[in-house]
Amino acid sequence: MKKNKSKGLAFSWSDPTFRSIVYQIIVLGLVAAGVWYLVSNTMHNLQVRNIRSGFDFLGREAGFAIGESLIDYSPTDTYWRAILVGLLNTLYVSLAGIVLATLLGVVIGVARLSKNWLIAKLAAVYVEVLRNIPLLIQLFFWYALIVETLPGPRQAMHPVPGVFLSNRGLRFPAAQGESLVWIVAGAVVALLLTLAAGRYLRRRQIQTGTQTALWPIGLALFILLPVAGFFFGGGQLAFSIPELKGFNFAGGASISPELTALLSGLVIYTSAFVAEIVRSGIQAVPGGQWEAAGSVGLSRRRALRLVVLPQALRIMIPPLTSTYLNLMKNSSLAVAIGYPDIVSIINTTLNQTGQAIEGILIVMAAYLTVSLSISLFMNWYNRRIALVER
Repeated sequence: MKKNKSKGLAFSWSDPTFRSIVYQIIVLGLVAAGVWYLVSNTMHNLQVRNIRSGFDFLGREAGFAIGESLIDYSPTDTYWRAILVGLLNTLYVSLAGIVLATLLGVVIGVARLSKNWLIAKLAAVYVEVLRNIPLLIQLFFWYALIVETLPGPRQAMHPVPGVFLSNRGLRFPAAQGESLVWIVAGAVVALLLTLAAGRYLRRRQIQTGTQTALWPIGLALFILLPVAGFFFGGGQLAFSIPELKGFNFAGGASISPELTALLSGLVIYTSAFVAEIVRSGIQAVPGGQWEAAGSVGLSRRRALRLVVLPQALRIMIPPLTSTYLNLMKNSSLAVAIGYPDIVSIINTTLNQTGQAIEGILIVMAAYLTVSLSISLFMNWYNRRIALVER
């Protein structure tokens, strides 16, 4: 039999391949023309109004204070550093919110499938109520609850020595000194080594059947490496204890009411969506998996952890990715309660400099970069745990 040779591109309108190429060229031309028109029109309007464009303003002195910062910052720093502070605050809230919302959502999602009627109904009420109240309303509620119900600094709640809770936030002792960075680095290395050790032990158990407990290895790493970091950093470590001075506290570390309200709103709101994803993922696993796990003597709790959840995770990853992206983008509502995220910092910057277009471009680029990073990580993890057909 003769093999059919693939036909080349025919420059004829009757050829569907040729028509598709022409249509794509036309669409690309229209998009390019639209972009050119918008850019040229914007530049013309800026020139007419004598508005200077460009990003030179990033090197000028900011001149405004920021209430919360993960890095050193003062009003004499540049706009670029102020924007970096806002970006780090956004990343901090987003990552903390993702972790806490996932943990709480898994608990609520599993509770919805509980055989206990009361627990299942309470979890269902939690999900249905919180999913249907706008997040902005919840942020206002949590902020008002913290500011209005908690006492002032002089009447602050004092549950344990060195810890104060008031409408100015939570104050607690904090470690300081050059060794602190090395101690944290040692703890991070200990975590990574513990994960690597767990992976090795699981692989060895599959190959040889020998089971080795992981917790003694992890405990030893988490003790030895931070201690080694303490001495490597010069053994300089001190604790700053908060004290009431005037109308506020000094010393120690604090969690502001704005951060508390923002995290509470994001975590509680998003956990309701995570709970539904967890519930649907577990229910998508065939019931025979529960029966098979029970037939080998596994309790319902161990069957859920060892058999059902690993299979449900493959179903849950895609919708969880969208939920995490929504949480990160919803963090922009922080400006409504005064938390200095990147949107708040950019608003102050463009009000002082008049560089509105540049400011919006910076915000768009920041959120796009973070969103793509989260998507790439979740897609990589999704491919890693996917079943491979043989």
